[in-house]
Amino acid sequence: MGSTEEKLKERIKELSCLYEISSLFQQLEHEDETKLLHQVSQVLKKAWRFSAEAAVEIIAGKLSVETHRITQKKATQKSDIRVFNKHYGYVMVHYPSPRFLAKDFLEEEQKLLNKVALELGGYFEKKEQHKKEELLKRSAERNDRLTILGEITAGIAHELNTPLGNILGFAELINQQANTPSIQRDSQKIIEGAIFSREVVKKLMFFACEMPQNKEEIEIKPVIEQALSLLGQSFKKAEIKAKLISDTHRVRAQIDSIQLTQVLFNLLINAIYASPKGSQITCKLNQDATQFYITIADQGVGIAPENKRKIFDPFFTTKPVGEGSGLGLSVVHGIIKSHKGDISFTENIPRGTIFHISIPKKTSL
Repeated sequence: MGSTEEKLKERIKELSCLYEISSLFQQLEHEDETKLLHQVSQVLKKAWRFSAEAAVEIIAGKLSVETHRITQKKATQKSDIRVFNKHYGYVMVHYPSPRFLAKDFLEEEQKLLNKVALELGGYFEKKEQHKKEELLKRSAERNDRLTILGEITAGIAHELNTPLGNILGFAELINQQANTPSIQRDSQKIIEGAIFSREVVKKLMFFACEMPQNKEEIEIKPVIEQALSLLGQSFKKAEIKAKLISDTHRVRAQIDSIQLTQVLFNLLINAIYASPKGSQITCKLNQDATQFYITIADQGVGIAPENKRKIFDPFFTTKPVGEGSGLGLSVVHGIIKSHKGDISFTENIPRGTIFHISIPKKTSL
């Protein structure tokens, strides 16, 4: 490589690079990840023997930075970034060729590159671990809140049931005996309000797990077909098509058919509400050895980013006042969890939302 003095200068550059990069990880730990990678690439560039000609490229997950682009042919030195023992990206240093060849890279530079890749892997592992811990913490806090709320709503539901029954009964009696149109109209409004309130109470009881379950081994496809059939007029009125896809053999599972219907109704009604005329709502059913899966995909407006974390929270709704109680999806979530299943959602490309349901075929009775 040249004189001892030159070798010493290279070693000093490499040590300075490691020190600067270690300092960057401490200083920018909570900063934007792209900013950190950009700073690392700039420091790394200076450590190479022909730094003026070197271009550094870092790919980490979905992030990508480079000191500058080399469009012509290039000689490359590379080290992989691994996170939890899985490939996550790489760090590369390029020289333009044919002026430079692979032999122009030093063995010590490869060692430095490996060290930086290792540091980056550790940084992203720490980030991923922190995200997992935050998710677990939020999940635990949410479960605590839902448990307390469940106890409160169960009490409220029981207390409301009797007076609502009395209101509905007397309103129907007044409506039947009314001798003027105005009294009939007013009593009808009371009846409609009481029925709506009774449905809210029923949902509260579902949410609070106060509704008894009757799990039996049944076929799943007929339940979906029945739900689509019962909502046929709603689809027709909204001018929306419904389609069921099932490319699987007969699916049987141990489940409460009434509660599964409740889940399907809530998701399908929400999908109809969000969908434009002329669009299609697609239900898919499939299975594996232990679980069955239902997806409900619409072509509607989708879920706004600010609402995604609140979508299963009780009493959260984007519908106008009087059109929704905000309990539909929390009831869905509660029913599926009571069956030891999971529910999630993704964006439907190019637009809309897909809800994904997975439920074990066998659950404890």
